[in-house]
Order: sequence, then C-alpha cells, then structure tokens
Amino acid sequence: MSTTNIGKVLESSPNAILIEINDEKVFEAHKKDFQIGKYLEIDEGNLNKVIAVIQNIKSNASESGLKFFIQTQPIGYIENEEFHRGSAVIPSPTEPVSVVEDSTIKLIYDSNKDFNFPFGKLVQNKTIDLKIDANKFFGKHIALVGSTGSGKSCTVAKILQDAVGIDKKKNHNAAQQKNAHIIIFDIHSEYKSAFDLHSDEKFNLNNLDAESLKLPYWLMNSEELESLFIEGNENNHHNQVSQFKRAVILNKEKHNPTLKDKVNYDTPVYFDINEVYNYIWNLNNEVIGKLASENCPKLSDGTLITDSEKKDYFNNKLDFITQSTAAATKASNGAFYGEFNRFISRLETKLSDKRLHFILNAQKKDGTSFQTTDFGDILKQFLGYLDKSNITIIDLSGIPFEVLSITVSLISRLVFDFAFHYSKIKHANDEQNDIPFMIVCEEAHNYIPKTGGAEYKASKKSIERIAKEGRKYGLSLMVVSQRPSEVSETIFSQCNNFISLRLTNVNDQSYVKALMPENSNAIADILPNLGSGECLIVGDATLIPSVVKLDLPDPQPKSQSVKFKDEWHKVWKDVSFEEIIKKWKKED
Repeated sequence: MSTTNIGKVLESSPNAILIEINDEKVFEAHKKDFQIGKYLEIDEGNLNKVIAVIQNIKSNASESGLKFFIQTQPIGYIENEEFHRGSAVIPSPTEPVSVVEDSTIKLIYDSNKDFNFPFGKLVQNKTIDLKIDANKFFGKHIALVGSTGSGKSCTVAKILQDAVGIDKKKNHNAAQQKNAHIIIFDIHSEYKSAFDLHSDEKFNLNNLDAESLKLPYWLMNSEELESLFIEGNENNHHNQVSQFKRAVILNKEKHNPTLKDKVNYDTPVYFDINEVYNYIWNLNNEVIGKLASENCPKLSDGTLITDSEKKDYFNNKLDFITQSTAAATKASNGAFYGEFNRFISRLETKLSDKRLHFILNAQKKDGTSFQTTDFGDILKQFLGYLDKSNITIIDLSGIPFEVLSITVSLISRLVFDFAFHYSKIKHANDEQNDIPFMIVCEEAHNYIPKTGGAEYKASKKSIERIAKEGRKYGLSLMVVSQRPSEVSETIFSQCNNFISLRLTNVNDQSYVKALMPENSNAIADILPNLGSGECLIVGDATLIPSVVKLDLPDPQPKSQSVKFKDEWHKVWKDVSFEEIIKKWKKED
C-alpha cells in the first residue's frame, strides 16, 4: 500500500470527500495521478483504507502559494486485505490522503474470487486485467451505449465471443456444447462474420434472415395481428377489430376442432388468413333478403345463409343478390356493406407483398404451410435446437420497417414463454433453470423507443416484459444503442450493468449519468473523452466503476465504414443496377 501522503481531508460525507493539497511541488510531482476518473486512497483511522474516485480539481492562490482542492466520491473501502463496495466507511477531516499504487489496484481487482471473468485491461494501468462476476453480468440485464464509431459493435462481439468461447477464430468449447443461448437482433447484418468460423471448429451458427426465417402469422397475439392489419386512426376502427377478431376465432375453431372450447383470439394455433380475408370481403358485400321469413344474407341464386356464424363466408367470395326495394325482390345492404373497403384493400396489399412472405406465406421445405402441430419446430429456430447452436442471429436488415416491431415482439414473446414454462417445470421438480437465454437488442432505439406511435407498441410491450420479469426465468437482455436517451426508460431502468463507450451527445451523456448508481455517476464525466474501444463499466458485475479497453474481436463484425481513398473512387461494376432493383423488389 502507498505511504506517500499528498494531502488531507477537508470535508467528508457519504457522497463526497474534499481533499486539500498545500504543496505545489507535491501536486506537480503527482500530476499524472490527478486526473478525472483516477483513484485516491484515504486513511480511515482504523487501519481501513477508503478508495475514492476523482471528480474535479481546482486551485486557489494564497499568500503562501497555490492550494489545490480535489473533489472525490467514495466508492469502497479495503478491510482485512479485501475490497468492499459502498461508502459504509467515511474518513474524518485531517485524515491523510495517498495516491493509489499498483499493489492496491491489484488487491482491489484480485480480492474477490467471484470476479473471475476477464473483461479487458484497465486504461489507467494496462498491466491489470479487469475481472467481473459473470453470473451477475450475464444473469442480469445489460445496457451498452456509445456514439457511432466508438467501437460499439466490436465491443458487443468481443463480449459475446468471450461468453461462448471464441478467440482468435478458435472455438474453445468445440468438445462440449454449452446450454446457454444468445439471440441477436441484428439491424445492419454485421454480426454473422463475427461468429462464422471454419467448419473444423465445430461452431454452429444459426443465422436467420428474411429468406430463411419462418414466422407464421398465426403465432401472433391480438395486438400484433391488429398492428399488422388494422389502422388505428380510421373512424370504423372498432368495427374492423370486432369483426376481424370474430373471423379469426371462428377460423381457429374451424381448423382446430379438438380445441374448440379452448381457443381465443391470442391462442397460437393455425388459422387461414386468406379465409379470414374472404370472410371480411363477404361481410363488406353482404345483402340481406327482406322477403317474408328471410331476413338473412341471400345469394344471387336465392340461397339463404342461415348459419349465425356464417362459416360459408370463409370458403369463397360469394355472389349476393342485388339490393332492391321492389316487393318481389326486396333486399337491403348488410350492416357492414361498403364499410370495410379500405380494410379489404389493405389486406389484399399485405397478402400479395412478397417481402412479407416469411410471415404471411411461411412454408416448410416441402412447400406446405406450417400447422399447429409444427409449433415446436418453429420455436426451435430461435432456441438453437435445430443445429445445437449457442448463437442465433436474427438478421433484420431485410425485414420491412412496417413489420420490424412485430417481428421483434413475436420472437421475444416466444422465447419468454419458453423460458417461463421451462422454469415452471424445473421448479416443480425442485430444480433450477439450466438453459439461460440472452436477447441482444442491437440499435434498440429503432424498435423500443421512449416515444412513438402504435407501430412500436408490440415490441415495447414484449421487451419491457422481459426487462421486468425475464431474469426470474433465466432470460436476460443486452440493450445496445447509440442514442440511449431515445430508448424506453422502463427497459434501461431495469439494467443492472452499464457499459458506455464514447458519447458525444450532451443529452445522452446526462441520461446515462442519471441512470448510473450514485457512487459512479461522477466518473461518467469521462464519457466524451473515451478513445475508440475504451469503455466505462459500472454495475453489479464489477467491484468498482472502471475504464477499460477490450481487445478487438477475432473474427470481427462487418461494421467498418467506407474508406474514402479505397472505396469512393472504385468503378461500380461488381453488381449491375438491374440486379439491385430485382433484389429490392424480391423478384429473384
């Protein structure tokens, strides 16, 4: 431990300690140690040492020369050769202050056996490895933020590679498949390269894009279905909802007769969306016969639809009798005649959109549609069971924006429900959940924003539920964003660990500082000055707030920017303009 006193305590409280340095020569000799974010060691009087982080430094001129005042924040104390977090021990005024030496720093980071997962090198002393508590890190929610270009994607990739045992293009768990599974929502299609190893490494990457992802519409709940097919701002919105709901439930009962008494709007069982379209179309064109004893829908050939549930409406578009006021052919328009014109047009557009085939026309390898009995195989896509993978990448780059929220919501909800029911089964047998999951929400502000309309409702609800309840069932989140101030507050407030790379936006800096624990928000002043790849980590998983630099992942994600001298002057000849348009329109 250091014995060179450099000053004394002037004022002391649980949140702030003011230190005075009278000697200008002492200050100059230790100037490299007096930087924002570095640590000082303070005697407590009972052989304990208080560790405080430097917040700011100022000087005052006096007759005897310059005096220096250092504002610090206590973050923990050393007792019996072991570091403890918190400010339970507070030094009194006049207690001597020392610069923290390397031996003390090593003691802090080596004194607790639970902190054994390597997490980069300390920026202030690159000979020391920062180690975190992996259980408290991966078992709880993580917020990872940083401005574009700060090294965010590489940091995410490196953390996840370390978690699954990848280093220098080698799979160190090749001999033994692990239970843990990570699901990455990849907005920009950049993470596949970070986990795509040579076949000899026996690492199975489960990469799902718009072409290979199978997400049948009948798995959606009521909110997701209505978000996709119904406009909330139309005057007849309530009628659209009521009749669409009725059609969906009736069609589920039709295709699942053994579950008739158990089916509701949210039950994840098969129904035919094209038959539901027929039902709505027929309601919109329905004409009621008004002759004696009729008073029910009537077709042009005189057939009466007497079934109160109108199940014939599912099969085809029917040809109704013409509206008439003549006594012999008296007939009037149905209750919803012409009211669903825009609704039907929207349904037709969605059903014919090739970009939505992964939802509205998802098919098995044999070309048939997924049925209720295929539920397990659909779920296995995201849980790694199809190829026994530790990593599943959901490539959202080719997913149309109008269904981005629904896609995120549906997958998140399915994974949560699996974790919930699996945990219940294990707990019933007095066992613990042994299949932990982590969902990585890359560019989270795109689908779980703080503010936004109905288009974000589904994804926000699903992710917020995981943030509030998922940890109980072995499901954790890593929320990644370059604009943390635009992400749902509910989600960030549930994060126990924060990793922040360089943040240049003042609003984002203030927002992140407000989210951090009180004993670490002072060190957050360093955020705009961090170098590329350097990050501040605070939270339950680390003993003290620390600024670290992680090694680059190997392999790396494809997140590099275009290089002006190498790329901007190339002749565009690799891909023809026609090929791009064809791919864009999904005509290939």
